[in-house]
Amino acid sequence: MTTHDAAPAPSVVDPGLEVVETSGPGADSIICTVRVGHTPASVSQVRREIVADLETRDLPEDLVGEAEIVASELLTNAVRHARPLSDGSVRVRWKIRGDVVEVEVTDGGGATVPKPAPRTVWLSSGRGLRIVRSLAHEWGVTEDRTGNVVWATLGGPSRRRAT
Repeated sequence: MTTHDAAPAPSVVDPGLEVVETSGPGADSIICTVRVGHTPASVSQVRREIVADLETRDLPEDLVGEAEIVASELLTNAVRHARPLSDGSVRVRWKIRGDVVEVEVTDGGGATVPKPAPRTVWLSSGRGLRIVRSLAHEWGVTEDRTGNVVWATLGGPSRRRAT
């Protein structure tokens, strides 16, 4: 279920995985947000939701696929390496502006700042942020009052660099 609202509305925590969409009059972007449990099962739920949403917006197939992979990797990292937000959830948000999609995952922070693992053939995991880096036009980590926000922009530049 997608909700349209002129003012930001709170997201809901799973179950139901409701996408809350916000965009104001004259806005040049659409923002969709979900809050999911801090569990591995949330990853597949978010993948399905982001793909379904982006496909309804007629975005290029390769962009939808890249957004699916990036959302999956960022959320997997949050579940494996970070604490949940204070309500036990992780927030996933995607912003759509033309053919540019920005995916961000907000968690409660962890012991270290997220960064790509060194390149090695011996690791059986730890390639997630290297995958994100290879697909994204830009990516980064910011801290806010709740924890870490890890974001990636696909299809073009982000507005984050200008701020």
